[in-house]
Amino acid sequence: MQYFNLLRTTIFVAVAFTVSLGAAHADDALKMNLSANKVIKNAEGGISYLPVSTAPAGTVIQYKANYTNTISKDINNVMVTLPIPANMTFTGDALPASAQASIDGKNYADMPLMRKVDGKLVKIPLSEYRTLRWNIKLLPANKSAAVALNTKVS
Repeated sequence: MQYFNLLRTTIFVAVAFTVSLGAAHADDALKMNLSANKVIKNAEGGISYLPVSTAPAGTVIQYKANYTNTISKDINNVMVTLPIPANMTFTGDALPASAQASIDGKNYADMPLMRKVDGKLVKIPLSEYRTLRWNIKLLPANKSAAVALNTKVS
């Protein structure tokens, strides 16, 4: 389905833009590879991943971005962001779990996100999460780091 190809392109542009801002000192030092895979659980509880281009409602899709440091120098404190595509709901699963979330793409906080309702702090529904962000504190020379989030097709 063309929807998923457009979605992948949109995510790639958003991630590449965020990385370029976060790693301005490193210029072209990062190479990013984005994949979208259907998450399949077997009867024993094992998980496998299959490339996906179309999926019916209820399917769990993992978006994974792999960042490779292409230079011979370490890179410190790279902030990377993955948007949660429209018509998808974040499942609460992120790797690494240190991800922060945002409902507006500007303000980030540790998960679960909270808000005040009638004077009480309550959890913000996962369906309102729009982006996740990670700080890759150290990406050694010529090494890779990956971040991922799981979504469910609405």
